[in-house]
Amino acid sequence: YDELGNTCGTPRFTALKPIKLKWNISENCNIMIEKSLAQATKLYNDVDLHVYVQDLYGKRLMKKFKLSPDAYIQMALQLAHYRDSGHFNLTYEASMTRLFRDGRTETVRSCSIESSAWVKAMEDPTVSREECVRLLRAACDYHQLQYRDAMSGKGIDRHLFCLYVLSKFLNLDSPFLHQVLQEPWKLSTSQTPTIYDDKRLSRFLAEKPQMAEKVGLTRLKCISSAGGGFGPVAADGYGVSYIIASEDLIFFHISSNKSSPETDSTRFGQRIKQAMEDMRELLERQTSSVDSSKGEKKSLIDSPSADASS
Repeated sequence: YDELGNTCGTPRFTALKPIKLKWNISENCNIMIEKSLAQATKLYNDVDLHVYVQDLYGKRLMKKFKLSPDAYIQMALQLAHYRDSGHFNLTYEASMTRLFRDGRTETVRSCSIESSAWVKAMEDPTVSREECVRLLRAACDYHQLQYRDAMSGKGIDRHLFCLYVLSKFLNLDSPFLHQVLQEPWKLSTSQTPTIYDDKRLSRFLAEKPQMAEKVGLTRLKCISSAGGGFGPVAADGYGVSYIIASEDLIFFHISSNKSSPETDSTRFGQRIKQAMEDMRELLERQTSSVDSSKGEKKSLIDSPSADASS
């Protein structure tokens, strides 16, 4: 490329010059375009988007606690949403079904009996810290089980939708399917995969420093993309897309409707922040107490008095 950004070399043929296209649009088509534009503008202006950057800690600490990062974040969302709305709601998390040919997604219902029990315990000052930790681990374990089941074709929502399609084809009325499929997803969530890889990037910088410098990676190695998000599924609900950008960085894209008096994306971001802080404090205190008790036992075993008594 030259200084102006043009490719160097001799062209093999002369490319045709671009021609501006002129569209013949009827009056009815113009009317529909204007209506669609007005509707799209109304929807766009109603979106309340807030991006919360969780940089206090990330999956590094979650794995230190021996918990799945995705399950950990989902439990944080459950706690945050309960504090925001005052009750539990149907929660959607997308799971991939790539183990199957043409597989796309399945639903993981993050709001479960186990997660609800933990959230209630967190809001009850009479419940001990040890019990809260036990309930949290049980909720995370069950969430992982749900996720594995969804990935391996053992989910329920796509199965229910298939039954609904068949009922329509056979002209069968099913009150059960109508009720199940009409329940609103007040909290819709999904984890966005990241192409950023700390170890892979570090290896590339070490093995090919000249190429990394040429494409600008050495200057951008500390920059992570915040990813993207989606809108709420329910009119009075939230849409939360999160991306685990690195070991200590998570982005939350929180969306809701400005027209809803029940939701506020910035407020929900603060709820998530507080939930993440409360979970870290809960687990760090429990971990430190366990470590200190182990240290006391070890000191008793290694002490001279213990040897003398034995």
